[in-house]
Amino acid sequence: MPNLSRRSIAGGVTAFGLSILDRSSVMAASAPDLILHNGEITTLDRSNPAPQAVAVTGGRFSAVGDLATIMPSAGPNTRVIDLKGRRLIPGLIDNHLHVIRGGLNFNMELRWDGVRSLATAMEMLRKQVAITPPPQWVRIVGGFTENQFQEKRLPTLDEINAIAPDTPVFILHLYDRALLNGAALRAAGYTKDTPNPPGGEIQRGPDGTPTGLLLAKPNATVLYATLAKGPTLPFDYQLNSTRHFLRDLNRLGVTGAIDAGGGYQNYPDDYKVVQKLAEDGELTVRIAYNLFTQKPKQEKEDFLRWTQTAKYQQGDDYFRLNGAGEMLVFSAADFEDFRVERPEMPPEMEPELEAVVRILIQNRWPWRLHATYDQTISRALDVFEKVNAEMPIGDLHWIFDHAETVTERNLERIARLSGGVAVQHRMAYQGEYFVERYGNRAAEATPPVAKMLEMGVKVSAGTDATRVASYNPWVALYWLTTGKTVGGLRITPEHNTLDRETALRMMTEKVTWFSNEEGKKGLIAEGQLADMAVLDRDYFKVPGDEIQDVTSILTVVGGKIVHGVGDYASLAPPLPPAMPDWSPVRRFGGYQDRRAGEPGAAGAFARAVGGCCDAACGVHGHDHARAWAASTPVGNDQGFWGALGCSCWAF
Repeated sequence: MPNLSRRSIAGGVTAFGLSILDRSSVMAASAPDLILHNGEITTLDRSNPAPQAVAVTGGRFSAVGDLATIMPSAGPNTRVIDLKGRRLIPGLIDNHLHVIRGGLNFNMELRWDGVRSLATAMEMLRKQVAITPPPQWVRIVGGFTENQFQEKRLPTLDEINAIAPDTPVFILHLYDRALLNGAALRAAGYTKDTPNPPGGEIQRGPDGTPTGLLLAKPNATVLYATLAKGPTLPFDYQLNSTRHFLRDLNRLGVTGAIDAGGGYQNYPDDYKVVQKLAEDGELTVRIAYNLFTQKPKQEKEDFLRWTQTAKYQQGDDYFRLNGAGEMLVFSAADFEDFRVERPEMPPEMEPELEAVVRILIQNRWPWRLHATYDQTISRALDVFEKVNAEMPIGDLHWIFDHAETVTERNLERIARLSGGVAVQHRMAYQGEYFVERYGNRAAEATPPVAKMLEMGVKVSAGTDATRVASYNPWVALYWLTTGKTVGGLRITPEHNTLDRETALRMMTEKVTWFSNEEGKKGLIAEGQLADMAVLDRDYFKVPGDEIQDVTSILTVVGGKIVHGVGDYASLAPPLPPAMPDWSPVRRFGGYQDRRAGEPGAAGAFARAVGGCCDAACGVHGHDHARAWAASTPVGNDQGFWGALGCSCWAF
């Protein structure tokens, strides 16, 4: 078909007797909604890797190619964005993120993610304690490791109690421990008479009184059960909290995630918030969710009920059911805590797992199974192979999650059953502990990502945030490409690391198999969903250590701008203040700048504010949190400054 110019199209319209006004309407209707140009565009589409411009129409990429071809298609309502030489990439997709649970709690949590000084972290804690009202807790829930701190240690219980004698403080460190001050012990009801739970320990003093240290030995249930004792937010606040979490993910270039369920996340009750946001068109991250069994010894009943009342893939491109897991049966859960010996799964694992897998195959539901160690993977594969001989698994897109120590032999078994492996950057946070227990040699291919790719195994990457590692996907890309932990320890030799393009594919294109959305998203290509991010620095050119510092300055989901700062701040939709008014998000935001406190670097306070709001007011600039926290006049009445040109109350 010959190329048609605007003039030839207009002539044809006139021949059909349409007026000039009608012609304008037709041309406007056919024009793209959005055009981006003048940047370094990485499509990851091998047939069209570096175009000059992209156009978006109706939420999908409608043209990817030469500027001279795309720009003339602009109509009067087309928004044209000059990238000013910046890097544009497909939106990042996290293959394993507890985004629903994380959103419900985000506004209650003080985040040490990215903080590189314990002194800075403790100053953040001190400031938050000062404004947290009773009976609320101050919670620091994962996303950090003691090895990221310059001091290479956690705070002592005495240090925490000195800062917070009366306000409950709960600090979760990875899967291994939680630190509670005296007020939190009282709030949780832990006394001399409280017994140790199965798989956990309440550390005690000589007289039997709990000290405040809870240990997973090796089961993290005691940590999560204690956290669940804290107050929760009401529904409207949870809506607000989830919006803030999604916006911080957008700030990091995340446009999609597979939600892996989670302990103490009940279906359907705890899904009502994100369902409401989906119905209202307020989701800014596409979510494919898996259902996580709720109670030990009732797993079969859970999946019988869910497969009868819910349908695989029900929903739409923003919110849809993705199958079962990551917990299928509690007897198969080998929580990784590399400070203790590998746990041996109980003998009931196989029959319990088999019963659930049969239900899933019969109903054609994919599944994902948490499995850290190769020994657990071997036993699970025995079950899958047995069931497959009678009930073929086929193309169900089933996967193992984590698989840090999986062997080549078991990778071959996974491939034969057409399964996949979803890896996450947990070793970036726990690599030091793994090396301490198993040695440097064992850590060189933990997990063996390069070998998986070489073997053609379906594999993709994610974070496993928020209770262990951080939700920052750039830390995962830093780990995949440099082989380093957040503490700077090189654990993966260069021959086992990935080049930057391959790593980026691990968090874009390759994730789509895991949600059965291949060809729908993950690339910048005509017909695919228009999800993309403009980076604040060039991922392909910055030094390796700086990859973990990358953020997005413009994030687009389905052709809609969901985040913008700097040159693009005016394009971003406003976000209401974090609720409640004492929320740590108001003052500190989410993921912190790891260089906070260094000469010439933004401090944690300023960095966080930049991350939680996108527009300036006439009085305070972007420092809305200072306005809200002030004693007078705006602290008492956020509407006071409205008459004087301040719009902090609007954000």
